[in-house]
Amino acid sequence: MIVPHQELKQYTQTIFAAAGCSAAEATRVAEHLVEANLVGHDSHGVIRIARYIQWLQEGKVLANQEVKVILENDMLAILDGQFGLGQSIGEQAVRIGLDKCSQQGISMVGLRDAGHLGRIGDWPLMAARENKISIHFVNTSGAGILVAPFGGVDRRLSANPFAVGIPRPDQEPIILDISACMMAEGKIRVALHQGKLLPDGCIIDAAGNPANDPKAFYADPPGSILSIAGHKGYGLALVTEILAGALTGGGCSNTKNKDRLANGMFSIYIDPEQFTEDQPYHEEINRYVDYVKSSQTMTPDGTIYMPGEIEAQTRSERSEKGIEVADTTWKQIYETAESLSVSDGMPEPANE
Repeated sequence: MIVPHQELKQYTQTIFAAAGCSAAEATRVAEHLVEANLVGHDSHGVIRIARYIQWLQEGKVLANQEVKVILENDMLAILDGQFGLGQSIGEQAVRIGLDKCSQQGISMVGLRDAGHLGRIGDWPLMAARENKISIHFVNTSGAGILVAPFGGVDRRLSANPFAVGIPRPDQEPIILDISACMMAEGKIRVALHQGKLLPDGCIIDAAGNPANDPKAFYADPPGSILSIAGHKGYGLALVTEILAGALTGGGCSNTKNKDRLANGMFSIYIDPEQFTEDQPYHEEINRYVDYVKSSQTMTPDGTIYMPGEIEAQTRSERSEKGIEVADTTWKQIYETAESLSVSDGMPEPANE
């Protein structure tokens, strides 16, 4: 079904408020989830509602939390997210990093024990809107072990998102938002809900055989996601895991933490105005982007995109046309709202 994004945001906000979030937090979570759908990252959008609410009810994630400062100086902060909802905790952590960066020109923030941080591209985008470059490394402490190491079959790594944002005056920023694995688990779940197969080379089954059916990933025993670019993606994942887990103090992926998903994030913020005061920084970026885009395309109607351009284009299209929500996903959202007695006014799921 197609749902206008403002309606979807209101439904989401109502659900989280009914689950115990303050009005401000419910709004923040709703904005981030629906924004993920708007830019085409459905794996980190409203498909997460039912699971987030379940975690709130089980006490695995907590409403209305504030980050706790563990260590701080002018350029550095180590923060404990206290298992708060990641969309709220993430904003708080980024805000601290940006404020320090504005004063010092560069800053670093280590965040531990945050609830699921959602679409990691939100955080470099937030920084880019304030003309700051940012780099973010993310891990999970144990509940998100999904990826096989290069040459292995068993799950040993998390998806290990890695994101970078580079602002460009009067233009969309460059936002690189990737995982060190072939696809996020949420994208596998989206395919499962839509009854679609996965592309080749993304997952293996429990025996290490290539698989396309998302059911193979969720089987017992389960399959695994593969790293991007073989050993190169595996290396990026390992480094990301250590920076976001060991360095922040939240810990690297560990099966003893398998019953509670918590994200760690190590972030670096740079103020280009202070860092390159006497250099033609923005002019050089524009020159280089134009040079890259001047390459002959492989097809006559082809386009060379900068990271983040497709998301901006998708956002514009879905803002106008609405967001397609899979029937299975909508059924879960509706049943969650119904369980909280706030389903009035929501379209009922299609009959199976």
